[in-house]
Amino acid sequence: MTSQSLIFAPSNSSMTLTHKIQMVDLGSQYRRIQEDIQTGFDEVFQTCAFVNGPPVKRFCKALAEYLGANTVIPCGNGTDALQLALMALDLDQGDEVLVPSFTFVATAEVIALLGLTPVFVDIDPKTFNMDADALRKAIGPRSKCIIPVHLYGQVCDMEAIMNIAKEHNLYVIEDNAQAIGADYTFADGSTKKAGTIGHIGCTSFYPSKNLGCYGDGGAIFANCPHLAEKLTQLANHGQKVKYTSDLVGVNSRMDSFQGVVLGAKLPHLDRYIYARRQAAKFYDQAFQGFELLNLPYRATYSTHVFHQYTLLLDDRLDRDALGDFLRSKEIPNMIYYPIPCHQQKAYAHYPQVHGGLPVTDHHAKQVISLPMHTELRVDQLKYISETVLEGVDKQLATA
Repeated sequence: MTSQSLIFAPSNSSMTLTHKIQMVDLGSQYRRIQEDIQTGFDEVFQTCAFVNGPPVKRFCKALAEYLGANTVIPCGNGTDALQLALMALDLDQGDEVLVPSFTFVATAEVIALLGLTPVFVDIDPKTFNMDADALRKAIGPRSKCIIPVHLYGQVCDMEAIMNIAKEHNLYVIEDNAQAIGADYTFADGSTKKAGTIGHIGCTSFYPSKNLGCYGDGGAIFANCPHLAEKLTQLANHGQKVKYTSDLVGVNSRMDSFQGVVLGAKLPHLDRYIYARRQAAKFYDQAFQGFELLNLPYRATYSTHVFHQYTLLLDDRLDRDALGDFLRSKEIPNMIYYPIPCHQQKAYAHYPQVHGGLPVTDHHAKQVISLPMHTELRVDQLKYISETVLEGVDKQLATA
């Protein structure tokens, strides 16, 4: 295996439909790094440092170097990372946090849990990320923070968002759960890694993420030493010194086994991204020219790490029918996300922005994500793409 192979997994011409296609193939990925992980697990058992042990510290140091971040603070999961980030800002009850509605509910959940008010912002129709113009219109007198979500693996237009934040004196917390490793290019040609542009960056290491552990895990990125110190303290019951709590904090730590897994995977992250991009390139070429299938858009300011490969279907197509057809052919598929946050019962009482969220409402009904991971085989990609086109043809034939 070389880093320049078309796909991590070689083509297998003898594959039949009994060879299961998966949305994410963690088993095959594990077997490639199994020796490193087992060696690391043995170290944990020998030292019995099961929480925030040496493997966690080594991983955080290596991740900080990879990202170009001053500090990486480990925590229990991505939701905790977002909650801790908001806690560190000392916002007042009822203060508003601007957030896209087209995201996993955790992004809004932590805002509500802390007694803050989520203000849902519409998305750009091409990138599916927070729309800067919609953001500007949603800012009010109680707005204090923006949480842009780098959805599907592509960075939001952070230069525009940071300019708006500076203009209105707002904090920016990046939800980088889906775009770790992506690069953002500023107008002057300089670049930064996703998650290191705002005041605080957050990520999840849930197993299916591009850099995932084998359980729950998360991290917070901070370049400001004061914020980094406070975040570290908050994640450990508000303690700098054991049994001395200066702040009301939480218990959110990473176990050492997850540090082992992440430490074993991090050196492969760029190759994982390369494999995902090659899979996306295959899909692109297979679907090119089919006007009913809108391919993932690549913004000029961001690279794409393809946490998901998501098609936006033309309104003439029935998304759910296509999903059912693919599953009948043993091809898994997912909808990220079928019910936007502002349509969820738990968030229905929060104020709606004037004019609503028309792009979010539309896209939630027409997106569909295909299998995307580092172990996809060329013959699997061929079968998936041909079946998608077959399903589209069937709908057109009966229209």
